[in-house]
Formats: sequence, C-alpha cells, structure tokens
Amino acid sequence: MPPPPPTAAPATPVVVLDTNAVLDWLWFADHAIQPLATAVTRGACRWLQTDAMRDELRRVLAHRLPPRAGADPAAVEAACARWARRIEAPPPCPLRCRDDDDQVFVDLALAAGARWLVTRDRALLALRRRALAHGTEIVTPAAWAAAATARPT
Repeated sequence: MPPPPPTAAPATPVVVLDTNAVLDWLWFADHAIQPLATAVTRGACRWLQTDAMRDELRRVLAHRLPPRAGADPAAVEAACARWARRIEAPPPCPLRCRDDDDQVFVDLALAAGARWLVTRDRALLALRRRALAHGTEIVTPAAWAAAATARPT
C-alpha cells in the first residue's frame, strides 16, 4: 500500500493589529502583546497593514504619545516596515463599526481573511460575534496570548 500523499502545510495565519496594539508592542513594550509580537517576528503570523493604518500610526507618533525612555518613532516605523506586509486598502465590508476611524481595521481583517483582529478598542470588540461569523476573531492582546498555548503557532 503506498504512503498517503503529503498534506499541505497550513497557511500562515493573518493578523491585523489596530494602532493601539501596534503601540502596545512597539512603543510601550506591553507584556500582554509580547507573545503575539514573538509570533509575528518568528513568522508564525503574518501581520497586514494598509497605508491608511501606517498614516494613522505616524500621526499618533507625532502628536499624541507620552515620552518613553528608549521609545523612538523612527524605530516604530522601521519595525512596521520590517514586520508588517503592506497591502492595498480593500473596499468597505458590510460589517460596520460605530467608530468610523476604526472601520479600516475591520475592512482589512474581513477582506484579507484574517484569523485575528487584535485590539483593546471597545467599538471593535463590540463586533466580535459578528466578525466571527466571517471567520475573524476580534481579540485583545491578552486574550490572544491566553489562547496561544491552546493553538499551534
């Protein structure tokens, strides 16, 4: 009897990080997001970002962050350039966020078939159940980390 055919390796899961999750990782070095940061930097997750998301991050870095020893806006942008795959903004999806500024994250997550949208934003978290029906889990960094041990990365 011949051996079974090899199975294809599962695709690298896609993750979308909202601006606050990016800042938690790259500005504040928040321990709650470190397991996800490790997964991204090791290639176990593929982080997607649009130009609009990068532009928003630049605005926040330029105007609204408290100073932090060792934190550098240029280093944050360099990390995004290194670890996030830039893609074109998708068209709006049918799932609407009550905060128009956060809609870009939902649109990208659903259009790209992201496994996760990572955020602490209440308007995005309010869409959890409806996003899950589209195949995307909207989770906090802490919830992602807590579940990481239960799934292969």
